[in-house]
Amino acid sequence: MSSFGPLLADTTSNGSDSKKLRVEDRVGDAPPSRVLHIRKLPNDVSETEIIALGLPFGKVTNILTLKGKNQAFLELSTEEAAMTMVNYYSAVTPHVRSMPVYIQYSNHKELKTDNSNQRFLARMMLVTDLQSGGTLASGSNSSDGCGTPSSPVLRIIIDNMFYPVTLDVLQQIFSKFGTVMKIITFTKNNQFQALLQYNDPTNAQQAKVALDGQNIYNACCTLRIDYSKLVNLNVKYNNDKSRDYTRPELPAGDGQPPALDPSVVAALGKDSGSLLGKIPGTCPFFIIFFGALSPLSAAAAAAAAAGRVALSGHSGASGVLLVSNLNEEMVTPHSLFTLFGVYGDVQRVKILFNKKDSALIQMADMNQAQLAMSHLNGQKMYSKIIRVTMSKHQTVQLPRDGLDDQGLTKDFTNSPLHRFKKPGSKNFQNIFPPSATLHLSNIPQDITEEDLRVLFSNSGGTVKAFKFFQDHKMALIQMTTIEEAIQCLIDLHNYNMGNNHHLKVSFSKSTI
Repeated sequence: MSSFGPLLADTTSNGSDSKKLRVEDRVGDAPPSRVLHIRKLPNDVSETEIIALGLPFGKVTNILTLKGKNQAFLELSTEEAAMTMVNYYSAVTPHVRSMPVYIQYSNHKELKTDNSNQRFLARMMLVTDLQSGGTLASGSNSSDGCGTPSSPVLRIIIDNMFYPVTLDVLQQIFSKFGTVMKIITFTKNNQFQALLQYNDPTNAQQAKVALDGQNIYNACCTLRIDYSKLVNLNVKYNNDKSRDYTRPELPAGDGQPPALDPSVVAALGKDSGSLLGKIPGTCPFFIIFFGALSPLSAAAAAAAAAGRVALSGHSGASGVLLVSNLNEEMVTPHSLFTLFGVYGDVQRVKILFNKKDSALIQMADMNQAQLAMSHLNGQKMYSKIIRVTMSKHQTVQLPRDGLDDQGLTKDFTNSPLHRFKKPGSKNFQNIFPPSATLHLSNIPQDITEEDLRVLFSNSGGTVKAFKFFQDHKMALIQMTTIEEAIQCLIDLHNYNMGNNHHLKVSFSKSTI
């Protein structure tokens, strides 16, 4: 931590101010204040990590860390922002470096800054100004030694990519710092990478200063950002792999990966030597998404956290879901395994013996459980709207040896059908909410459009549209409703088409 810090506005400046920050703030009954008291911090926590707790909820205007006490005071710009933060973290325990921390209102109404803290506050204000849409003056330098970039194009590498990062995710994150004109995503050296073009080089500088080295999800998907030597991207298709936001009329290219312009390919080789190394000790910044959605209410923050963003501190935990309002006449462990397996690797499924319209589903970890919950809660399965919540159980217990539970419990731990066993798999880049359009792959060459239409119609739905990709190994098929598409995915994912060709089915974001 820094050896300097702001002083409280209601104390004297005789050097004993920190002693006045006594344990009074532990009581938790202080009235709302824009100054918050944070306890149980890790010993070596940095100011940046503490500030990260507050940035999703508004502008952070001051900070005071108490050495040796594992505590800090954080001042936000408004009382409303502080109330939003306290309300949110009362429902979702915040974590710093996987340790739970505790946040409550301080009895102090304001923090006053002394001169010794100006350098740190200048850096802090830079980040919060960027979150608020501010700009850097031309030619300015940050304390990281980052000068004015010569190009509006950033090269982005995703390190440690255990969860999906899509083109839309990147656009949501980076658009906070300026107008994103174009994005090209690709895989090189088994790493997911992207080129992203702003309309102004200054926006590229702002994004790099704020985001380089930060994690999109908890403890993974680290952004490594450098300036590209390109000044303009040539995008040929608007699809899941590339997008030109200035030319919405571009064709989709049948969903094929975009053909990179030769000048882009050449520049990629030049850029690779100047990439920055991964910054050690970076904290889990689920705030990257929150910044793009600011200002947030507590409800919006909770919804965002339950959706794409992993909650800090749960990495590695076994996430168990409780699914209720199931159609007990139709549901099976395998059908739940197939549907929830779209969003993570299902380990075990147990339909409750005394309440067969409910089931426990154990995912590989908490992040996958949250992803499945956010996408499947409220969807229709076998004509019933299912409810998906987090369970208090840490694991799904298997029945004791010799006990017949009527096939209600299944262990899928070693299933070959897991979609996400391989880190960095392309499946991570193609996770979408349930939709009426399904993406089909691994189609045998002798299978016709009519064969697939009949197959999917026999699952009880109506095929609205169909489109083969150019190589006929993949296709899009559009059902009338999302419920029909869910039914078809359950019935036909891994369906044997003959000659050991097992059909792969997933939800698509496209329409035909």
